[in-house]
Amino acid sequence: MGSQRNGFKTESFILSVDVGTTSIRCHVYDKEAQIRGSCSAKVQPLYPEVGHVEMDPDALWKGFITVVTGAVQDAGVQMHQMASLGISTQRATFTTWDKNTGVPFHNFISWQDQRAADLVRSWNRSCTMKAVHGLMKVLYFLTRQKRSLAGSLIVFSTQHVTFRLIWALTHYKQVRNAVAEGNCCFGTIDTWLLYKLTKGRVHATDYSNASTTGVFDSYQMCWSGILSSLVSIPLSIFPKVENTGHNFGSTDQSIFGVSIPIMSVMADQQAAMFGECCFDVGDVKITMGTGTFMDINTGSKPHTSVAGLYPLVGWKIGSEVVYLAEGNSADTGTAIKWAQQLELFSDVKRTSAMAYSVSDSDGVCFVPSFSGLQAPMNDPRACASLMGLKPSTTKNHLVRAILESIAFRNKQLYELMLREIHIPITKIRMDGGVSSNDFVMQLTADLFGRKVARPEHHEMSCLGAAFVAGLEVGFWKSREELKKLQSTDKMFLPRGAPKVAQLNGNPNREYPPVLQSWERALKRSMNWYIKT
Repeated sequence: MGSQRNGFKTESFILSVDVGTTSIRCHVYDKEAQIRGSCSAKVQPLYPEVGHVEMDPDALWKGFITVVTGAVQDAGVQMHQMASLGISTQRATFTTWDKNTGVPFHNFISWQDQRAADLVRSWNRSCTMKAVHGLMKVLYFLTRQKRSLAGSLIVFSTQHVTFRLIWALTHYKQVRNAVAEGNCCFGTIDTWLLYKLTKGRVHATDYSNASTTGVFDSYQMCWSGILSSLVSIPLSIFPKVENTGHNFGSTDQSIFGVSIPIMSVMADQQAAMFGECCFDVGDVKITMGTGTFMDINTGSKPHTSVAGLYPLVGWKIGSEVVYLAEGNSADTGTAIKWAQQLELFSDVKRTSAMAYSVSDSDGVCFVPSFSGLQAPMNDPRACASLMGLKPSTTKNHLVRAILESIAFRNKQLYELMLREIHIPITKIRMDGGVSSNDFVMQLTADLFGRKVARPEHHEMSCLGAAFVAGLEVGFWKSREELKKLQSTDKMFLPRGAPKVAQLNGNPNREYPPVLQSWERALKRSMNWYIKT
């Protein structure tokens, strides 16, 4: 695909930006899905109070402009050669702003933020929730509709927008006033960027982002009027929900000098799923970045969970809706960054060699729960901890314990998925920054008892948003073409397979005792932070 300019055909490219928890990255992709130019900027989280995690909207916007401009310059091409723009963003991080001025009322409140933990716990234990559960159980008994079963099992989480938004409505007077005046816009990062890029002309999101807020009904494919009424959130502030592949409008010419069509907006984990070409039912993607997110393609039907997996809209393109079931662990990359700040190592790339340099962790167990514990424990009050320290413990033992904990949480999520999702797993692909660690990758393959693949490029969220944006403008013609562009860096096979892999649930003989010790440490870390 090319564009005609002054009688000459010029090469076209797809521009894609991923706004993550710790960085903003932009890549320029060519027809072979190769990166022709890149630029990144750090995202500086703010911690105004204990448990509060925020981001500065202005700093985020400036970072977005910087990486787009920098990536195009790095590619040695011109802005007018960008056929379309795709945007992938971290999920459930939101702000509210003035509809007329576009000025935010407060900082972005991060998905990692714990300010609503007490509110969440109070609601989950309330008589109202017990009544809702009871009513939904009766409806399920009468109708056998899975939607009613989901309602009978619903548990609120701090990672969902719902109660962090209630907190903002309660504590920020200007937000309440704006709602009363019909002058308040709510948006996750994607919505706010669309609003800024189009100079306020577009207030929208896509189905993948909407489904991660906790306020969206993935069965009815709309904002939940029942939930909004239950917790007193005004539906009027929410954006319009569009297809994942959609013409969201074009960037205002004053921003980049030309107007670039915005053809895809995706939540980061769903974008990574698309980037990994996990298009078929049973395909699994595990992204290990700031947190770990394990997703399985469940096809055209949402999954109803008992123990903490949650149904998401993977993407809606045309009339096709693809659902995912997801489990997560919030503090994967966070734990490694914390260890680096403690100077356990200077270069992250050395951690795999450090872990392999010792035969075990010397009995040390690390629990990666700076933001609580997610499925299957679902305990927002859990603490991060190091247990089993001895005078003989070295930095290498500590690093091994930290890396082991990441693989152990992977195993927990994988076993939960096997128990709850009765779909044969077809393939497992792992990406994200932490996937570059061979120790974590190999131990995960050992604990799963099956092979896992690592792609050549780890930043699949950017690629997924690019793929959708490219398909929308005909830059790529089909998903089969995308599969042919997929590249694998390394395949990790379970050690001792196939004989050892046949052991029920314990594919690696070495680790059951270590796992048992770690699970004891996990239990002792739970319910640690109790408000007095």
